Formats: sequence, structure tokens, C-alpha cells
Amino acid sequence: MNKYNSIFGQILKFFPRFQFEALVKETGASRNAKGFSCWDQFVALLFCQLGQAHSLREICGGLATSLGKMIHLGLRKAPISLLQRRH
Repeated sequence: MNKYNSIFGQILKFFPRFQFEALVKETGASRNAKGFSCWDQFVALLFCQLGQAHSLREICGGLATSLGKMIHLGLRKAPISLLQRRH
């Protein structure tokens, strides 16, 4: 079985998850979170920034193309499903 890491996954390695979670806990940033966790939101926003997305539709489409890889990026579930639930 071939193992590889996507370019996006390699970029995320620059942001250690345990340090990110420690800062979230220290600042209390997730105390009122209802849908996205702070990590989920960070990954989605980074994805959008790197992909130069200009609209919510572009973001949803881009994330939908990589649904199978979301677990490897540390997301519990795909943010796309959370966005669609609001419409």
C-alpha cells in the first residue's frame, strides 16, 4: 500500500495540532463553538485561502472534492456538511 501526504497535509504539519489545541484551551476560544471546532475552522479557512476561494460555493465545492481525505487532515467530519445544514 502506498502512503503519501497531500501538499495541503504537508502544509498543515507546520501547525502542530497539540500546540494549536493548547492555545485554544488557554484562550478559551472554543467555549461557545457549536458546529466547527477551532481546528476544523482553521483547516477550512486555510484551504480557502490557499485555493483563493471567492465565495461560499467555491469553498463547498473545493472541500467536497476532498471529502475522503478530511480525516487525514484532522477533521472529525467534513465542514461541507455543516455548511449545507444551515441552508
